[in-house]
Amino acid sequence: MSPQSEPTTAARDLRVLVLAGGLSYERDVSLKSGRRVLDALRSAGVEAELRDADITLLPALRADPPDAVVIALHGATGEDGSLRGVLDLCGVPYVGCDARAARLAWDKPSAKAVLQEAGIPTPDWVALPHDRFSELGAVAVLDRIVERLGLPLMVKPAQGGSGLGAAVVREAAELSAAMVGCFAYDSTALVERYVTGMDVAVSVVDRGDGPESLPAVEIVPRNGVYDYAARYTAGLTTWHAPARLDDEVADRVAATAVAAHRALGLRDVSRVDLIVDPQGQPHVLEVNVSPGMTETSLLPLAVEAAGLDLGRLLATLVDRAAARP
Repeated sequence: MSPQSEPTTAARDLRVLVLAGGLSYERDVSLKSGRRVLDALRSAGVEAELRDADITLLPALRADPPDAVVIALHGATGEDGSLRGVLDLCGVPYVGCDARAARLAWDKPSAKAVLQEAGIPTPDWVALPHDRFSELGAVAVLDRIVERLGLPLMVKPAQGGSGLGAAVVREAAELSAAMVGCFAYDSTALVERYVTGMDVAVSVVDRGDGPESLPAVEIVPRNGVYDYAARYTAGLTTWHAPARLDDEVADRVAATAVAAHRALGLRDVSRVDLIVDPQGQPHVLEVNVSPGMTETSLLPLAVEAAGLDLGRLLATLVDRAAARP
Protein backbone atom coordinates (compact mmCIF):
# COMPACT_ATOMS: atom_id res chain seq x y z
CA MET A 1 0.00 0.00 0.00
CA SER A 2 1.40 3.41 -0.93
CA PRO A 3 2.52 5.66 1.93
CA GLN A 4 -0.03 8.30 2.86
CA SER A 5 1.87 10.28 5.49
CA GLU A 6 2.85 13.13 3.14
CA PRO A 7 1.94 14.27 -0.37
CA THR A 8 4.69 13.69 -2.91
CA THR A 9 7.10 16.43 -3.83
CA ALA A 10 5.59 16.39 -7.31
CA ALA A 11 2.10 17.09 -5.95
CA ARG A 12 3.39 20.07 -3.99
CA ASP A 13 4.85 21.51 -7.18
CA LEU A 14 1.63 21.13 -9.17
CA ARG A 15 -1.03 23.72 -9.89
CA VAL A 16 -4.45 22.12 -9.57
CA LEU A 17 -7.83 23.34 -10.78
CA VAL A 18 -10.91 22.20 -8.86
CA LEU A 19 -14.04 22.31 -11.03
CA ALA A 20 -17.36 22.74 -9.23
CA GLY A 21 -20.82 24.21 -9.77
CA GLY A 22 -22.17 23.65 -13.26
CA LEU A 23 -25.83 23.90 -14.24
CA SER A 24 -27.27 20.59 -13.01
CA TYR A 25 -29.85 20.12 -10.25
CA GLU A 26 -26.91 19.34 -7.98
CA ARG A 27 -25.10 22.67 -8.41
CA ASP A 28 -25.28 23.70 -4.74
CA VAL A 29 -23.99 20.33 -3.59
CA SER A 30 -21.19 20.53 -6.15
CA LEU A 31 -20.07 23.94 -4.92
CA LYS A 32 -19.89 22.59 -1.37
CA SER A 33 -17.86 19.61 -2.59
CA GLY A 34 -15.53 21.89 -4.52
CA ARG A 35 -14.81 24.08 -1.52
CA ARG A 36 -14.12 21.01 0.60
CA VAL A 37 -11.70 19.63 -2.01
CA LEU A 38 -10.01 23.01 -2.33
CA ASP A 39 -9.45 23.31 1.42
CA ALA A 40 -8.22 19.71 1.67
CA LEU A 41 -5.67 20.13 -1.12
CA ARG A 42 -4.39 23.40 0.30
CA SER A 43 -4.03 21.80 3.72
CA ALA A 44 -1.76 19.23 2.06
CA GLY A 45 0.42 21.96 0.58
CA VAL A 46 -0.96 21.77 -2.96
CA GLU A 47 -1.57 24.97 -4.93
CA ALA A 48 -5.24 24.80 -5.90
CA GLU A 49 -7.86 27.09 -7.41
CA LEU A 50 -11.66 26.71 -7.56
CA ARG A 51 -13.43 27.43 -10.86
CA ASP A 52 -16.97 27.02 -12.15
CA ALA A 53 -17.58 25.01 -15.31
CA ASP A 54 -18.90 27.88 -17.43
CA ILE A 55 -18.06 29.68 -20.68
CA THR A 56 -14.84 31.07 -19.21
CA LEU A 57 -13.38 27.61 -18.58
CA LEU A 58 -12.06 26.68 -22.02
CA PRO A 59 -10.32 30.02 -22.69
CA ALA A 60 -8.69 29.72 -19.25
CA LEU A 61 -7.52 26.16 -19.93
CA ARG A 62 -6.03 27.25 -23.22
CA ALA A 63 -4.34 30.36 -21.87
CA ASP A 64 -2.93 28.81 -18.71
CA PRO A 65 -3.52 25.05 -18.45
CA PRO A 66 -3.27 23.56 -14.96
CA ASP A 67 -1.14 20.54 -14.22
CA ALA A 68 -4.24 18.56 -13.23
CA VAL A 69 -7.97 18.95 -12.62
CA VAL A 70 -10.12 17.57 -9.83
CA ILE A 71 -13.74 17.24 -10.96
CA ALA A 72 -16.10 18.08 -8.08
CA LEU A 73 -19.08 18.48 -10.40
CA HIS A 74 -22.11 16.31 -9.75
CA GLY A 75 -24.93 15.48 -12.12
CA ALA A 76 -24.51 15.19 -15.87
CA THR A 77 -21.69 17.71 -16.31
CA GLY A 78 -19.33 15.97 -13.94
CA GLU A 79 -20.40 12.38 -14.43
CA ASP A 80 -21.62 11.70 -17.97
CA GLY A 81 -18.18 11.88 -19.56
CA SER A 82 -18.75 15.05 -21.57
CA LEU A 83 -16.50 17.32 -19.50
CA ARG A 84 -13.84 14.63 -19.34
CA GLY A 85 -13.92 14.42 -23.13
CA VAL A 86 -13.37 18.18 -23.35
CA LEU A 87 -10.46 17.97 -20.91
CA ASP A 88 -8.98 15.22 -23.09
CA LEU A 89 -9.31 17.49 -26.13
CA CYS A 90 -7.46 20.20 -24.21
CA GLY A 91 -4.73 17.79 -23.11
CA VAL A 92 -5.44 18.48 -19.45
CA PRO A 93 -5.15 15.47 -17.09
CA TYR A 94 -7.76 14.91 -14.42
CA VAL A 95 -8.46 12.74 -11.40
CA GLY A 96 -10.95 9.95 -12.09
CA CYS A 97 -12.04 7.66 -14.88
CA ASP A 98 -11.96 8.52 -18.56
CA ALA A 99 -14.92 9.72 -20.60
CA ARG A 100 -15.92 6.27 -21.86
CA ALA A 101 -16.11 4.72 -18.40
CA ALA A 102 -17.92 7.76 -17.02
CA ARG A 103 -20.60 7.47 -19.71
CA LEU A 104 -21.08 3.82 -18.86
CA ALA A 105 -21.36 4.34 -15.10
CA TRP A 106 -23.64 7.37 -15.55
CA ASP A 107 -26.26 5.35 -17.40
CA LYS A 108 -27.54 3.03 -14.68
CA PRO A 109 -29.23 0.44 -16.93
CA SER A 110 -26.06 0.08 -19.02
CA ALA A 111 -23.88 -0.16 -15.92
CA LYS A 112 -26.17 -2.75 -14.36
CA ALA A 113 -26.01 -4.83 -17.53
CA VAL A 114 -22.20 -4.83 -17.36
CA LEU A 115 -22.26 -5.75 -13.67
CA GLN A 116 -24.72 -8.56 -14.31
CA GLU A 117 -22.60 -9.92 -17.15
CA ALA A 118 -19.58 -9.88 -14.82
CA GLY A 119 -21.49 -11.92 -12.24
CA ILE A 120 -21.79 -9.05 -9.77
CA PRO A 121 -25.17 -9.09 -7.99
CA THR A 122 -27.49 -6.18 -8.81
CA PRO A 123 -31.28 -6.04 -8.33
CA ASP A 124 -33.41 -7.13 -11.29
CA TRP A 125 -34.68 -4.13 -13.26
CA VAL A 126 -36.42 -2.67 -16.27
CA ALA A 127 -35.59 0.64 -17.97
CA LEU A 128 -38.54 2.49 -19.46
CA PRO A 129 -38.30 5.63 -21.62
CA HIS A 130 -41.16 8.09 -21.18
CA ASP A 131 -42.18 7.81 -24.83
CA ARG A 132 -42.54 4.03 -24.67
CA PHE A 133 -44.39 4.37 -21.37
CA SER A 134 -46.99 6.56 -23.06
CA GLU A 135 -47.17 4.68 -26.37
CA LEU A 136 -47.69 1.25 -24.84
CA GLY A 137 -50.27 2.39 -22.31
CA ALA A 138 -49.28 3.38 -18.81
CA VAL A 139 -51.69 1.11 -16.96
CA ALA A 140 -50.74 -2.02 -18.90
CA VAL A 141 -47.02 -1.30 -18.54
CA LEU A 142 -47.27 -0.67 -14.80
CA ASP A 143 -49.28 -3.82 -14.26
CA ARG A 144 -46.67 -5.86 -16.11
CA ILE A 145 -43.82 -4.28 -14.11
CA VAL A 146 -45.46 -5.25 -10.84
CA GLU A 147 -46.18 -8.75 -12.15
CA ARG A 148 -42.58 -9.18 -13.31
CA LEU A 149 -40.60 -7.58 -10.49
CA GLY A 150 -43.03 -7.75 -7.58
CA LEU A 151 -43.31 -5.25 -4.74
CA PRO A 152 -41.78 -3.21 -3.26
CA LEU A 153 -39.97 -1.42 -6.07
CA MET A 154 -37.42 1.37 -6.36
CA VAL A 155 -38.04 3.95 -9.09
CA LYS A 156 -35.26 6.37 -10.03
CA PRO A 157 -33.91 8.27 -13.03
CA ALA A 158 -31.75 6.17 -15.34
CA GLN A 159 -29.26 9.01 -15.28
CA GLY A 160 -28.89 11.19 -12.21
CA GLY A 161 -27.76 11.28 -8.62
CA SER A 162 -28.31 12.58 -5.10
CA GLY A 163 -31.61 10.69 -4.84
CA LEU A 164 -33.41 13.25 -7.00
CA GLY A 165 -36.55 11.77 -8.54
CA ALA A 166 -36.18 8.50 -6.63
CA ALA A 167 -39.02 6.85 -4.71
CA VAL A 168 -39.79 3.55 -3.01
CA VAL A 169 -43.08 2.01 -4.18
CA ARG A 170 -44.70 -0.35 -1.69
CA GLU A 171 -48.21 -0.49 -3.19
CA ALA A 172 -49.12 -0.88 -6.86
CA ALA A 173 -51.26 2.25 -6.67
CA GLU A 174 -48.16 4.33 -5.85
CA LEU A 175 -46.22 3.35 -8.96
CA SER A 176 -47.84 5.80 -11.39
CA ALA A 177 -47.04 8.84 -9.24
CA ALA A 178 -43.48 7.60 -8.71
CA MET A 179 -43.00 7.32 -12.47
CA VAL A 180 -44.29 10.85 -13.02
CA GLY A 181 -41.93 12.17 -10.35
CA CYS A 182 -39.02 10.31 -11.91
CA PHE A 183 -39.77 11.62 -15.43
CA ALA A 184 -39.46 15.16 -14.07
CA TYR A 185 -35.70 14.52 -13.80
CA ASP A 186 -35.00 12.18 -16.70
CA SER A 187 -36.69 10.88 -19.82
CA THR A 188 -36.01 7.28 -18.79
CA ALA A 189 -37.03 5.62 -15.54
CA LEU A 190 -35.17 2.73 -13.98
CA VAL A 191 -37.50 0.47 -12.02
CA GLU A 192 -35.75 -2.20 -9.98
CA ARG A 193 -36.70 -4.74 -7.38
CA TYR A 194 -36.34 -3.22 -3.92
CA VAL A 195 -33.90 -5.19 -1.77
CA THR A 196 -34.43 -4.99 1.97
CA GLY A 197 -31.29 -4.76 4.07
CA MET A 198 -28.47 -2.49 5.17
CA ASP A 199 -27.72 0.49 2.93
CA VAL A 200 -23.93 0.91 2.60
CA ALA A 201 -21.50 2.88 0.47
CA VAL A 202 -17.97 1.74 -0.29
CA SER A 203 -15.41 4.19 -1.61
CA VAL A 204 -12.74 2.68 -3.85
CA VAL A 205 -9.40 4.44 -4.33
CA ASP A 206 -6.20 3.63 -6.16
CA ARG A 207 -3.10 5.10 -4.53
CA GLY A 208 -0.70 3.30 -6.82
CA ASP A 209 -1.07 -0.38 -5.98
CA GLY A 210 -4.45 -1.01 -7.62
CA PRO A 211 -7.98 -0.27 -6.44
CA GLU A 212 -8.66 -0.85 -2.75
CA SER A 213 -11.82 -0.38 -0.72
CA LEU A 214 -12.07 1.99 2.20
CA PRO A 215 -14.25 0.99 5.16
CA ALA A 216 -17.93 0.68 4.23
CA VAL A 217 -20.19 3.45 5.53
CA GLU A 218 -23.59 2.35 6.82
CA ILE A 219 -26.47 4.72 6.02
CA VAL A 220 -29.48 4.94 8.32
CA PRO A 221 -31.99 7.58 7.08
CA ARG A 222 -34.61 8.59 9.62
CA ASN A 223 -37.50 8.07 7.19
CA GLY A 224 -36.07 4.87 5.75
CA VAL A 225 -35.27 6.34 2.32
CA TYR A 226 -31.92 7.92 1.45
CA ASP A 227 -33.36 10.72 -0.71
CA TYR A 228 -32.02 14.21 -1.43
CA ALA A 229 -33.19 15.67 1.88
CA ALA A 230 -31.76 12.75 3.86
CA ARG A 231 -28.40 13.15 2.12
CA TYR A 232 -27.89 16.85 2.67
CA THR A 233 -30.01 17.90 5.66
CA ALA A 234 -28.32 17.62 9.04
CA GLY A 235 -30.11 15.33 11.46
CA LEU A 236 -32.09 13.31 8.91
CA THR A 237 -29.52 10.52 8.54
CA THR A 238 -27.15 8.65 10.83
CA TRP A 239 -23.94 7.18 9.46
CA HIS A 240 -21.76 4.45 10.92
CA ALA A 241 -18.19 4.30 9.66
CA PRO A 242 -17.17 1.56 9.53
CA ALA A 243 -20.52 -0.14 8.90
CA ARG A 244 -21.79 -2.55 11.55
CA LEU A 245 -20.97 -5.71 9.59
CA ASP A 246 -19.21 -8.84 10.76
CA ASP A 247 -15.76 -9.39 9.26
CA GLU A 248 -16.80 -12.00 6.71
CA VAL A 249 -19.64 -9.86 5.32
CA ALA A 250 -17.49 -6.72 5.39
CA ASP A 251 -14.85 -8.52 3.30
CA ARG A 252 -17.53 -9.68 0.85
CA VAL A 253 -18.89 -6.14 0.52
CA ALA A 254 -15.40 -4.71 -0.05
CA ALA A 255 -14.58 -7.33 -2.70
CA THR A 256 -17.89 -6.67 -4.49
CA ALA A 257 -17.23 -2.92 -4.59
CA VAL A 258 -13.75 -3.37 -6.02
CA ALA A 259 -15.11 -5.86 -8.57
CA ALA A 260 -17.73 -3.31 -9.68
CA HIS A 261 -15.07 -0.60 -9.97
CA ARG A 262 -12.96 -2.88 -12.17
CA ALA A 263 -15.87 -4.19 -14.27
CA LEU A 264 -16.86 -0.65 -15.27
CA GLY A 265 -13.29 0.27 -16.16
CA LEU A 266 -12.96 2.99 -13.51
CA ARG A 267 -9.79 4.48 -12.10
CA ASP A 268 -8.51 6.61 -9.20
CA VAL A 269 -11.71 6.92 -7.18
CA SER A 270 -15.35 5.84 -7.16
CA ARG A 271 -18.16 5.21 -4.70
CA VAL A 272 -20.19 2.02 -4.94
CA ASP A 273 -23.66 2.03 -3.38
CA LEU A 274 -24.93 -1.34 -2.19
CA ILE A 275 -27.63 -3.07 -0.17
CA VAL A 276 -26.57 -5.93 2.10
CA ASP A 277 -29.49 -8.31 2.46
CA PRO A 278 -30.27 -10.24 5.68
CA GLN A 279 -28.23 -13.21 4.39
CA GLY A 280 -25.13 -11.02 4.10
CA GLN A 281 -25.21 -10.84 0.29
CA PRO A 282 -24.28 -7.44 -1.17
CA HIS A 283 -26.22 -6.10 -4.16
CA VAL A 284 -24.75 -3.21 -6.19
CA LEU A 285 -27.26 -0.42 -6.79
CA GLU A 286 -25.10 2.09 -8.68
CA VAL A 287 -21.58 3.44 -8.97
CA ASN A 288 -20.65 7.12 -8.73
CA VAL A 289 -17.54 8.41 -10.52
CA SER A 290 -17.61 11.85 -8.88
CA PRO A 291 -18.37 11.17 -5.20
CA GLY A 292 -19.63 13.99 -3.02
CA MET A 293 -17.21 15.77 -0.72
CA THR A 294 -19.58 17.77 1.50
CA GLU A 295 -19.76 17.58 5.29
CA THR A 296 -22.42 14.87 4.96
CA SER A 297 -20.81 12.98 2.06
CA LEU A 298 -19.72 9.38 2.32
CA LEU A 299 -16.22 9.35 0.86
CA PRO A 300 -14.78 11.75 3.47
CA LEU A 301 -16.39 9.61 6.20
CA ALA A 302 -14.72 6.53 4.75
CA VAL A 303 -11.36 8.30 4.49
CA GLU A 304 -11.56 9.25 8.16
CA ALA A 305 -12.59 5.73 9.17
CA ALA A 306 -9.54 4.39 7.32
CA GLY A 307 -7.28 6.69 9.32
CA LEU A 308 -6.27 8.65 6.23
CA ASP A 309 -6.07 12.37 5.59
CA LEU A 310 -8.37 13.63 2.83
CA GLY A 311 -5.95 16.26 1.57
CA ARG A 312 -3.04 13.85 1.35
CA LEU A 313 -5.19 11.26 -0.40
CA LEU A 314 -6.35 13.84 -2.96
CA ALA A 315 -2.76 15.00 -3.43
CA THR A 316 -1.74 11.42 -4.22
CA LEU A 317 -4.55 11.07 -6.77
CA VAL A 318 -3.61 14.43 -8.34
CA ASP A 319 0.00 13.36 -8.58
CA ARG A 320 -0.99 10.12 -10.34
CA ALA A 321 -3.29 11.97 -12.74
CA ALA A 322 -0.65 14.54 -13.66
CA ALA A 323 1.87 11.78 -14.39
CA ARG A 324 -0.33 10.07 -16.99
CA PRO A 325 0.75 10.31 -20.62
